[in-house]
Amino acid sequence: MRAILFGLALSALSPLAPAWADDAAALPENKQTVQKLYLTAAEAYENVVQSPQEVLFLDVRSPGEVAFVGMATVADANVPHMIQPASPAWDDKRATFKMESNPGFIDEVRARLQAKGLDQDAAIVLICRSGDRSAKAANELAKAGFGNVWSVTDGFEGDLAKDGPLAGTRSVNGWKNAGLPWSYKLDKAKMHGM
Repeated sequence: MRAILFGLALSALSPLAPAWADDAAALPENKQTVQKLYLTAAEAYENVVQSPQEVLFLDVRSPGEVAFVGMATVADANVPHMIQPASPAWDDKRATFKMESNPGFIDEVRARLQAKGLDQDAAIVLICRSGDRSAKAANELAKAGFGNVWSVTDGFEGDLAKDGPLAGTRSVNGWKNAGLPWSYKLDKAKMHGM
């Protein structure tokens, strides 16, 4: 057993988990957090469904991503860590629209915790597309005094396949690829700003 999250032993790793999933030191730098608390999508699902009242499970992707790609049905809310600015701007380096920090991120996390009857020391599990934004969001929460923040290292869509017929697609691991429950139908009460 790798770790204990909410007093429950974590299960064996998903067969879709990357080689580094059981070795936090081998995580790519962009997926590492200061608290070093990590879960695969399968582990996050197992722990959230076993202890739904003891954990806050947040999708930190942008509202657009959630609307067009879907969302885990067991997530408590979409609280984006990054949002598009009011006036769209282009990022030439990344060949996409620029994103900026969500100025209300910490306050919205606090409000979601309070609505669930939890405090700042409760377990918070964060998921993004592939594990890098959730790591950044976890670090921001840690800096703000939250002491039990977990990052889903393979995210909702997973990592990019490096070779083979699916090279360049997010087909290696992640929530959707593990066959975990998700939907395009969104719950208004779970959406950012609602």
